[in-house]
Amino acid sequence: MAPKNLRQSVTLRASPHQVYETIVDTKRHAAFSHAKATMARKPGAPFSHYDGQLSGFVVELVPDRRIVLAWRAGSWPAGEYSIAKFTLTKVRGGTRLVFTQYGIPSSDFAGIQSGWREHYWTPLKAYLEP
Repeated sequence: MAPKNLRQSVTLRASPHQVYETIVDTKRHAAFSHAKATMARKPGAPFSHYDGQLSGFVVELVPDRRIVLAWRAGSWPAGEYSIAKFTLTKVRGGTRLVFTQYGIPSSDFAGIQSGWREHYWTPLKAYLEP
């Protein structure tokens, strides 16, 4: 089956800077996700989130605007990645985060689709909007 693409969006009551920093700063990421996170802030650098269940490398960082990661689940075959893109736009009252993930294996699509909502957007929103 052909890989699938995913697009989701969420509006957060926080500035683009706060959202960006919460995603790329390892201490903040660990605080909202309740799991170990590592990430260096330069293209080509590796990252690991959710206690190593998700990993990959940084493709692009545009502070307060965009994050692009080559992303993979730990269960995927070695060398298999999708591209995860977070686009941040300032809107009245906060930030609109548009997330697009390209190249998700069809067999993992449903779990990844619900996983972003349950394990990422919900806790991120709770962290930024106490």
